[in-house]
Amino acid sequence: MWTIIAVLVILWLLGFSFHIGGNLVHALLVIALVVFIVKMLS
Repeated sequence: MWTIIAVLVILWLLGFSFHIGGNLVHALLVIALVVFIVKMLS
C-alpha cells in the first residue's frame, strides 16, 4: 500500500513538472488518498 502511494505521489509531482498524464494522475492520487484515509480510520 505504501509503495503504491509513493509511486502515485512521484507521478503526481512529475506531472506537475512536465505536464505528463494530466487528469489521470490527479484522479489516481485522489483515489489513493481516499483509500488511505479509510484505512487509517478503520
